[in-house]
Amino acid sequence: MGRARSEERRAEILRAAFEVIAERGYRGATLSAVAERVGLTQQGLLHYFPAKEALLIAVLEERDQWDTGGARIGGRRGWRLELLEALVEYNAMRPGVVQTFSALLGESVTEDHPAREFFTHRYALVRDDMAGVLREEFGDRLPGGLTPERAAPLLTAVMDGLQYQWLLDPESVDMPAVFRDFVGLLRTGEPDREG
Repeated sequence: MGRARSEERRAEILRAAFEVIAERGYRGATLSAVAERVGLTQQGLLHYFPAKEALLIAVLEERDQWDTGGARIGGRRGWRLELLEALVEYNAMRPGVVQTFSALLGESVTEDHPAREFFTHRYALVRDDMAGVLREEFGDRLPGGLTPERAAPLLTAVMDGLQYQWLLDPESVDMPAVFRDFVGLLRTGEPDREG
């Protein structure tokens, strides 16, 4: 029971940290604010996460677990274009998660940010995953002539860039529809305009 309770408490802390970071950004988030939200002292929180940086990385890893249904990024298990479309639709239903991820990604480009290494490594794995998705769908060349490796950074940029546009103006940017249009361009050179 002790271990299960510890895991429950850890999950509760991660959810609270995610909320605090979404509200204040990483630099504005404090361990004491997270601890207060879960009814702990800051010292009690440090029992689970020895430093703010450790908590941040755990939040980012947890977010990836939510997105991939437990599949490891960099593992390419079951990734297909249809699954990416479903992920974009799923993200459109959880703006707080997308906002937190996007804010942390934006902050991480600075030299001293503790998530910089995480995102650098993550993007290398994601580009590899996207190349695998594209190779599975198209073979060694996409209809426009690009190799999966050359197109993978574009696919990744579209997914993340759409999130920023949608967060700024959700009424004007239908993230799932725009992503479906992009997938249509990948497949045929023409956008998918079914809806």
